[in-house]
Amino acid sequence: MSISPKKALLDEYALVARALSAPARLMLLEQMAQGERGVEALAEKAGLTIANCSQHLQQLRRTGLVTSRRDGKAVIYRLTDAKTLELMDLMRVVAERNLAQVGCILRGLSGGEDAPEPISRDQLATRLAEGSVTVLDIRPADEFAVGHIPGAVNATVTEIEGIIATLDPRAEIVAYCRGPYCVYAHQAVAALRKYGFNARRLEGGFPEWREDGRAIRSMS
Repeated sequence: MSISPKKALLDEYALVARALSAPARLMLLEQMAQGERGVEALAEKAGLTIANCSQHLQQLRRTGLVTSRRDGKAVIYRLTDAKTLELMDLMRVVAERNLAQVGCILRGLSGGEDAPEPISRDQLATRLAEGSVTVLDIRPADEFAVGHIPGAVNATVTEIEGIIATLDPRAEIVAYCRGPYCVYAHQAVAALRKYGFNARRLEGGFPEWREDGRAIRSMS
């Protein structure tokens, strides 16, 4: 007996939902949002074996969330388009609105307090043009080197205390990291506010800034 067109469509939509159901695959999507990467680099970043990473990537590719190309013997993966990034962020929004545990985790990252409202990308662009803000990129150095917001200072969460003396206590500080699922900006803002700085995180992260078509810089 043949299935109805409606059931057939829902089966296909469910494939995408299943592809997003594994935390490891969300971590891989987050990494590819920074830029295209090979299997070995993705496996290292996500803490997976190469074989396990390859299996997850095949699942993501079958549903069209990622695509790949060959570079010699290497296979390089990237997000298919910005819609995948939008879907990741929508999942975050729904979870934050409906899952109490998500709020508890985020408050824990902010030192047990509600975090200040993030600054929008438009607002940050205005402040950068005015020269009235210090921007911190909290991602690892290799991700910063591939691309970052112009004028950003690179410092991981563990390096925050080491750069405190170099920061202007009168300036607003905006921290950003990888995008929808990154916790580094939350942690950095909490650490900075503990020292009395006026710190907030950016709404979204580097991938969203880049997809807006805004200027970026790289170390290459």
